[in-house]
Amino acid sequence: MTSRRRQWRAATAVALLAALAPACTLEERPGAGRDEKRPVRTAAEGRVLAVKIDNVRPARPQTGLDAADVVYAEQVEAGLSRLMAVYATRLPPAVGPVRSARETDLELLRQFDRPALAFSGAQNKLLPLIDRAPLRSLPAEGATEKAYYRSDDRPAPHNLYLRPAALGVRPEPSGLKSTGFTFGPRPSGGTPLTRHTVTFPSARFTFTWVDYEGRWHIAMDDDTARTPEGKALSAATVVVQRVDVKDSRYHDSSGNSSPLTRTVGSGTAEVLRDGRSYEARWERRTADGGTAFTTPDGKPLAFAQGPVWVVFTKA
Repeated sequence: MTSRRRQWRAATAVALLAALAPACTLEERPGAGRDEKRPVRTAAEGRVLAVKIDNVRPARPQTGLDAADVVYAEQVEAGLSRLMAVYATRLPPAVGPVRSARETDLELLRQFDRPALAFSGAQNKLLPLIDRAPLRSLPAEGATEKAYYRSDDRPAPHNLYLRPAALGVRPEPSGLKSTGFTFGPRPSGGTPLTRHTVTFPSARFTFTWVDYEGRWHIAMDDDTARTPEGKALSAATVVVQRVDVKDSRYHDSSGNSSPLTRTVGSGTAEVLRDGRSYEARWERRTADGGTAFTTPDGKPLAFAQGPVWVVFTKA
């Protein structure tokens, strides 16, 4: 066999192996050098899908929040808030507006078993940390960009939406078990409560108990939170988790520090369910462990079946 024919057969074999390999391509970041290429999986799996969602007035009403199993509210630059919606039992047709990831998200998501994270951009210095984090990164650029689209009903950057099904993610209800949350009948005790407000420096959440629905209706910045169809957003359980919030090493384009919310450790919380308030303790010993919520006497504090909203507030 001639040398030229051997080279041709070797090249053909390499091409065939590449075609048969698991879907994985190299994405080059805009402006990046050749040595900064990173692998991006085109076939996405994840036992839960987490989506970063905008939460300023021009972004409302948000789409797909009513289908989330868990919604986290975290503080971002200038004292504003941003949401992370976690889907395990069902995926809505669309979710958004989608916005950027934060350092807080990486620690928070480690308590989920094989999570996928959908987001739009992040600090350049944070991108390598996202790449190395134990999650499936599904950004709005590169191999997964076709799952995202822009709406013409509001201005950018508040108009980017995600079609979750286009990501190929197949969440499983069991993906929530690793959180440490427990669900069950209403605990004894508690204090009757029909309205509770949590404030950030530039944001505000109010939860109002609606007895005939058995749900807490949600208001954000004093506006009733609704779906695009006008249905009120609600939660079965609300957790006001008191945590360490401090400045991170990252800043936005205006020089505002990006807050870092630490969700590993222990502290106090207030759990709202069934029209009552329960003082609780929370503990998360390791980043890859779940968060346990207990009564002051150390018994597990069960949540009500249904959506859970967790608001992280400064201890």
